[in-house]
Amino acid sequence: MTLLELQKTLKEKVRSKASEICGEPVSEVAVEVPPKTEFGDIAFPIAFELAKTLKAQTGEKQNPRAIAESIKSDILEFDFVEDIQIAGPGYLNVFYKRSLLLESALEDTPGTVKGIEKQKICVEHTSVNPNKAAHIGHLRNAVLGDTFVRLLRAAGNQVEVQNYIDNTGVQVADVVVGFIHLEKLELEKIKALDRKLTESGKRFDHFCWDLYARVGVEYQHNEDLLSKRAETLHLIEEGDNETALLADFVATRNVECILETMERLSIRYDLLPRESEILHLHFWQKAFELMKEKNAIHLAENGKHAGCWVMPFESHEGSDEHENDKILVRSNGTVTYTGKDIAYQMWKLGLLGLDFKYRHFTDYQNGKEVWITTADESAAEKTAVSYGGAARVYNVIDTRQSYPQQVVKKGVALIFPEKGEDASVHLSYEMVALSPAAAEELGFELTDEDRSKSFIEMSGRKGLGVKAEDMIDRLEENAFHEVRERNPDLDEPKQREIAAQIAIGALRYFLLKFTKNTVIVFDFKEATAFEGETGTYCQNATVRLNSIFRKLGTEALEAALGSVPSRSKEFSKLFGEDDGNELWSVVILALRLEETIHQSIAQSEPAIIAKYTFNLARTSNLFYQKHRILDEPDPDKKALLIAVAETARKALTSALSTMGVSIPERM
Repeated sequence: MTLLELQKTLKEKVRSKASEICGEPVSEVAVEVPPKTEFGDIAFPIAFELAKTLKAQTGEKQNPRAIAESIKSDILEFDFVEDIQIAGPGYLNVFYKRSLLLESALEDTPGTVKGIEKQKICVEHTSVNPNKAAHIGHLRNAVLGDTFVRLLRAAGNQVEVQNYIDNTGVQVADVVVGFIHLEKLELEKIKALDRKLTESGKRFDHFCWDLYARVGVEYQHNEDLLSKRAETLHLIEEGDNETALLADFVATRNVECILETMERLSIRYDLLPRESEILHLHFWQKAFELMKEKNAIHLAENGKHAGCWVMPFESHEGSDEHENDKILVRSNGTVTYTGKDIAYQMWKLGLLGLDFKYRHFTDYQNGKEVWITTADESAAEKTAVSYGGAARVYNVIDTRQSYPQQVVKKGVALIFPEKGEDASVHLSYEMVALSPAAAEELGFELTDEDRSKSFIEMSGRKGLGVKAEDMIDRLEENAFHEVRERNPDLDEPKQREIAAQIAIGALRYFLLKFTKNTVIVFDFKEATAFEGETGTYCQNATVRLNSIFRKLGTEALEAALGSVPSRSKEFSKLFGEDDGNELWSVVILALRLEETIHQSIAQSEPAIIAKYTFNLARTSNLFYQKHRILDEPDPDKKALLIAVAETARKALTSALSTMGVSIPERM
């Protein structure tokens, strides 16, 4: 049994006994984790609630300690329970058989969650506008989404990863305006420019980044250019014209670049659904008809939204703040982002009755295929898997889109009440800013006023942003200098390989350790510090444990771990000695990885596993520093120390892997 299964078994026994005592069903049983292992491994405050219930039934005051005593004997029947102590006025503090759980920990794969419903789940994340390079805010989206995918897969779910491509939006139109009217380039010349940039080691998405900023500046004083935006957007949405073909190349090329960036962080996708197909394959039209049939939307006949199709929404009634988000079709007949997203959400949940056409897009280095949607019948290919049709959908979108996401959930639930709003989950997150020090390190020119601020906010349209590639490159270069100094005996390719692992680990952990709705202020020094709550610290703790086993050797390690079942009595005695609780605290914390994954999924909060991993790394470091494992003269104690170290190492490696953080050979 895993630790979580033991806990469930105990909860059920306590619930059953509590129901027997009070003569009525008890549905919920509270569980607490004592602050120190010497107080127990799990605690039940059930006696307090039962005392209140019995007093209400009989009118007589009840003693919680006496109630706890009446439950105690039933729990002691389990072979994995060593002892139960009644603490304070009635806590049931349960102590596990430590040697038995240690043996189980060495046999099991850590982090495999059992008892969660297995189902197909769709996670949509990243979804960068394909008009320029990804920036650091997009990295937060992608890392959150990818980590949540890893958590769901650890729970045994079938997860489909989608990266929605808004290839007909105004941002793409702005870059197309720049190419046509500022650069004076047509499609073939843009392709030639792309080849030239590639040959010179430059990136197409970086060129588009600068062009997009130039267009934004020009719009402020060039009304003729600004008038081209609506015209260009219309041509892109209409399709089958030169402007649409140019836009398709620009968007597709940017998507290729963005996927290369995300691959550096081991972030991969299954499907790239494109907005153009939602329009051209009549997804929206089908959803629109369904909403009209269900009276989920109405045509506004007067007021400022006259001629628009609007979804009424009780929340924020009487406020103008979100009025535009309720519009699904504008008076000119164009569909809003929210309208198209409702159609897309219906498809993801298998409710639309229509499907995309697909073509193979690219392969990752590990052989994994990525597919993209297409409206071109001649380009369509047969897929080996069926996309969409998920039981639940998680949309990783920033907190500014919270209200439109409510509209999407409501729209789907109004048409398909049997599915309900719970099938659509918005994983919202706050923005990423830079510390003044990080901004200057990246080349921003700051005023004295800027330096006095707690953070520097970015704006892609104004060109005040940090390209994801630049951020990763800087982190890797900083890490390389540190690795080279610490490991002069390694050749440069190996030093750079390790530096990349450290840099990516530092970045991913930093973007995960804050709760989703916390504004992140990124700082290079803080992110890569070897001490404190950082990915580097967690990696280093694991590297230290790995070094023990390298020195020990495979044969000696297998012999030590193989002897664990036969040393049960000796281990029980050692766990009862002065430092027994300290050793057990490492094991029990490692065993809580499964529970942590469960909590992260239930609360839709990857920061939970980040915090857990840091606590396990810190506990493991204290253990590592205190005990000279390889020099321990007592064979029983040495075997125990090796088993504890292996339990911690397995859990740390698994937890870091779930966050997309790899373990370097050295630090």
